[in-house]
Amino acid sequence: MNLKIHISKRYLVLIAIFIIISHFSVPSLYAQTGEYKVISTFSIVARDPVTGELGITVASRFFSVGSVVPWAKANVGAVATQSFANTSFGWRGLELLEKGASPEEVKEILLRSDDNPERRQFGIVSSDGNSITYTGKECLPWAGGRSGPNYAIQGNILAGESVVTSMEKTFLETKGTLAERLYAALLAGDEAGGDARGKQSAALLVVKENAGYGGYNDRAIDIRVDDHPEPFKELGRLLDYAQMNYSWNEAWTLFTQKKFDEAL
Repeated sequence: MNLKIHISKRYLVLIAIFIIISHFSVPSLYAQTGEYKVISTFSIVARDPVTGELGITVASRFFSVGSVVPWAKANVGAVATQSFANTSFGWRGLELLEKGASPEEVKEILLRSDDNPERRQFGIVSSDGNSITYTGKECLPWAGGRSGPNYAIQGNILAGESVVTSMEKTFLETKGTLAERLYAALLAGDEAGGDARGKQSAALLVVKENAGYGGYNDRAIDIRVDDHPEPFKELGRLLDYAQMNYSWNEAWTLFTQKKFDEAL
């Protein structure tokens, strides 16, 4: 008898734990949308018209946002895929750009191929500086973006429109490398309220032909903060190291090419 009571209590505890976990670990958004994992985030994709660098930076209250949102290829373009992200938009978008499609044409092709286009959000910039930002009607508020020559900014579940307008203003007014301008824009977005849910992860990617290690790849700067209480500060710390490393890689590549004056 005592054994039966003990077992019954154990099952009741397990059932209670299951109910609690189910309620809190699965986003309530699933009931509304039928999909898990909304990527609430703010990002900017951009091009430096002087150096030809292409890049993207992104932040979110989401684990490892850098593994989901940023896509870029040297001499082709950069893409950010977010909200209820269809991550195939990243590599497919780059493929379409490489075949000669404009960002606007890429947008239309991707949306026509998708079952839930109104839940998607993405930004695209091409190697010639053309850009678009798209926000579906079902992205969670505040959601929207801004774009112009050489940049596209977008975000969802933000504190307000001031996040993207602050990012735009800062990006356009900041001097320095593309990585520095991207990072400054990201900080401005955070200072304007950022992700309405808080902070967790951030990433920054810059590509340029043969700018990676030893000149064998195009990833000039590729840094991620996957889970941190202060992801913006940590990203800035990593960026300082990454830029020193980038300068060294450039100098070494020029040296091996016997372009000694340029290496110095």
